[in-house]
Amino acid sequence: MPDVIDQVALARLYGEPLFALPQDLYIPPDALEVFLEAFEGPLDLLLYLIRKQNFNILDIPMLSVTRQYLVYVDEIRSRNLELAAEYLLMAAMLIEIKSRMLLPPKKQEGSDEAEDPRAELVRRLLEYEQMKLAALQLNNLPHFGRDFVKAQVFIEQALAPRFPDVAIVDLQDAWRDILKRAKLVQHHKITREELSVREYMSTILKRLHGRRFVEFEDIFDPSKGSTVLVVTFIALLELAKETLIEITQAEAFAPIYVRLAYTPA
Repeated sequence: MPDVIDQVALARLYGEPLFALPQDLYIPPDALEVFLEAFEGPLDLLLYLIRKQNFNILDIPMLSVTRQYLVYVDEIRSRNLELAAEYLLMAAMLIEIKSRMLLPPKKQEGSDEAEDPRAELVRRLLEYEQMKLAALQLNNLPHFGRDFVKAQVFIEQALAPRFPDVAIVDLQDAWRDILKRAKLVQHHKITREELSVREYMSTILKRLHGRRFVEFEDIFDPSKGSTVLVVTFIALLELAKETLIEITQAEAFAPIYVRLAYTPA
């Protein structure tokens, strides 16, 4: 242990604190590498070069982009040959596109426009950029474990459940409440009554026959119920509609009289 107990350890070796670097410590030259720009593949590098210099992705200057691309490929070839293989394939494609652009333009089948050798590359770049933007938007969403954590609360509970104490008075109150609610439930039976408007029209005509006037209230019989009153009123309206009766009133708020319609001999 060191003489100074509160000294901060630089590292731990097999669980033991290390307060000073060993004199025979050897660090390989390639143990630490710093990449200023990290790319996820050839399309990512190519899209970076195009966007960095504000090139039009629909009209890529192949000479400038290919030259910058090859500089980066030469750099990674010296460090990681396996990683450079994928980038070399894209470099070969760029050189092929550039060589096809130097040749006379070839017209597409069924069209007068010349075929652009860059069309397939542009399509792949646009699709890759859309997927990259979508992945960035998903990454900006809150992630469990990164932006928030799930709160957990542990509540100690007894093994044996404890039920509340109930007195006899509580049972009596509950029984009275049930009886009160039972009284609120009532049952009644609804039956359909067959009433004919034509029949009551004939009844009204018989009552008016041989009489000069009959008061409006005398035509109705409240003792037979509201249903009969409604049917009688409808029958009265039907008779007035068919001009079989006349309903008259001398003045406002005066009694209303009903009589048979006048028919000349």
